[in-house]
Amino acid sequence: MKYTTEIVVHIPLNDFIKKLNHAENMKHWQRGLLGHEFIHGTPGDIGSKMKLKYQMGNRQMELVETITHKKLPYEFHMMYDAKGMQNIQENYFEETPEGHTKWTSISEFIPSSFMLRMMTLLMPGTFKKQSRQYMQDFKNFAEKGISVSHEKT
Repeated sequence: MKYTTEIVVHIPLNDFIKKLNHAENMKHWQRGLLGHEFIHGTPGDIGSKMKLKYQMGNRQMELVETITHKKLPYEFHMMYDAKGMQNIQENYFEETPEGHTKWTSISEFIPSSFMLRMMTLLMPGTFKKQSRQYMQDFKNFAEKGISVSHEKT
C-alpha cells in the first residue's frame, strides 16, 4: 500500500528541519512514543538505526528506524521495520513563496504476514489517518509549541 500526504507548516524551512531532525522533539509530535534508543551509527547519518517504542492502545510496538537517504533541507527518507511490517517513508520539503514549509510524505507499507496484508487491504484509511495525525501534530508543535507528550517538561 502506497500513498502521499501533504501539509504546509507556517515556519521557514530551516526552522522546520531543525525541529524535525532533533530526536528529542519526537515525543512532542509522535503520539504514543514511549522512548527511543540509538543502536547503530551516528545519529542522523545515512545507515544509522534507532529503536522506537510506542504504546498503541492496549499494545506496545517496537520498531527500528534506518535512515536511507538524507539531502537536507529538501529530502529525508527512512525505513521502519516492525514485526510483520516494513514502512518506507520518503519525505520532501520545500519553501513556499510565503516563507512556509510544504512537507510531502510518501508512505509505503509492505506487510510480511497474512493478517497485516489483510489490514492494508481492508483498512487503508487507518494508516492514512495516522500519517495525517503525525503531520498535524508536528505542525502544532512547530508553529505553536503544542506537545502531545504527557510528560511534564
